Amino acid sequence: MSDNKNFDLIVIGGGPGGYVAAIRASQLGLSVLCIEKRKSLGGTCLNIGCIPSKTLLHSSYLYFISKNHFSDFGININGEVNVDISKMMNNKESVVKKLTGGIKSLFNKNKVTYLEGTAKITSKSSVSVNNNDFNAKNILIATGSVPSSIKNVNIDEKKIVSSTGALEFSEVPKNLAVIGGGYIGLELGSVWKRLGANVTVIEFSPNIVPTMDKDTADIFFKTLKSQGLNFILNTGVENARIEKGKVSLTCLNNIDNNRKNLFFDKVLVAVGRKPYHEGLGLEELNVKMNKDNTISVDNNFKTSVSNIFAIGDVINGPMLAHKASAEGHIFAERLAGNDPALNYGCIPAVIYTEPEVAWVGPTEKELQQKGINYKKGIFPFTANARGKTTGDTAGNIKVLSHPNNDKIIAVHIIGAHAGELIGEAVTAIEAGLSAEDIALICHAHPTLSESMKEAASLASTGKTLHF
Repeated sequence: MSDNKNFDLIVIGGGPGGYVAAIRASQLGLSVLCIEKRKSLGGTCLNIGCIPSKTLLHSSYLYFISKNHFSDFGININGEVNVDISKMMNNKESVVKKLTGGIKSLFNKNKVTYLEGTAKITSKSSVSVNNNDFNAKNILIATGSVPSSIKNVNIDEKKIVSSTGALEFSEVPKNLAVIGGGYIGLELGSVWKRLGANVTVIEFSPNIVPTMDKDTADIFFKTLKSQGLNFILNTGVENARIEKGKVSLTCLNNIDNNRKNLFFDKVLVAVGRKPYHEGLGLEELNVKMNKDNTISVDNNFKTSVSNIFAIGDVINGPMLAHKASAEGHIFAERLAGNDPALNYGCIPAVIYTEPEVAWVGPTEKELQQKGINYKKGIFPFTANARGKTTGDTAGNIKVLSHPNNDKIIAVHIIGAHAGELIGEAVTAIEAGLSAEDIALICHAHPTLSESMKEAASLASTGKTLHF
């Protein structure tokens, strides 16, 4: 880096929120320093989260279909299909390295100054890192989150692991427990199930992914069970102990208070994430915090201390990489004097299992609780031509629209490539389109996206052409 120690903006954290804010602010003419404590940019998402997990999800899916379904398409393999975990992990690391290195190249291209080290905010306009002080007109906190833990279950990243450890197994565990039936647990549980592990998901709630639409969740649960995942619901884990090389979990059913011990080779603790801002000096600066330990900010991401801002997982809202990136982009625009808006009702959620699940907007239950009327259209992928050609017929698309003006309120998808399909729904809601608008738009044939058109037609008029 240069000898310059004065900047318009210092960004603490080089993850999806921080690096986007840094790049966009620099593109808008501001001098920017980005500080990252890891040895590579990209934050949790690129290094030990979204990217490596999706790489393993894809690799494990290829193994699963080659072993179980190629013959359905007339492809016969002589001999046994085997897993090479070492090569699979090397591929994962290669993908991560390419993407994290790509961010560094983008920093160079956009003239963002980058410094590796641990930052501490010493005043509203100064940051100390590596025994050097830097000054800035504005400081942005984008330090993300870390895995949450539970009482009496000590993560050692060997036998009892967080999501980080579950991405690094050197061999397929015979019996794997997943504590927590949310996004992370179900994705990583699916990876190791496909590769041969016996996977048991232990969830405190009566349902997996409680924020998911009920109809979608019912299909999702049945599908995961049919794939061989085991579920123990309404159950909490009281403690974990290592006994004779196994992990013993003491589990308590919260309905009948029945207590039992279960033994596993590995245990993944996936009970959510919590904001990370340790060591930044926020207490000394009297930065206001919320009860959930997120940083309190106003609508412009400003904290209680002038010139200090925060985005991403350290503030309220869903802990999603794309939410952080959107906030980083909007923050940079506003800092440069522009005034774009971020519609939090248009932030999609995706679970990258097979089938994928994606949604944007409220669930039916949430609308009912608020007394909001709606129309509904559901189109199954069993009636989709592209789905039949590929065998991807599981699931459906549900479109909810307003009964008076027909504007799309929400879309819920379970099925192949749901994470890609949801983009059309996000655009439609952001643009204020009606279900009829989507129904009348020409979609390419044969594609899975035609199901969006059909579901929208059902929501709008109660009828469609192919169902």
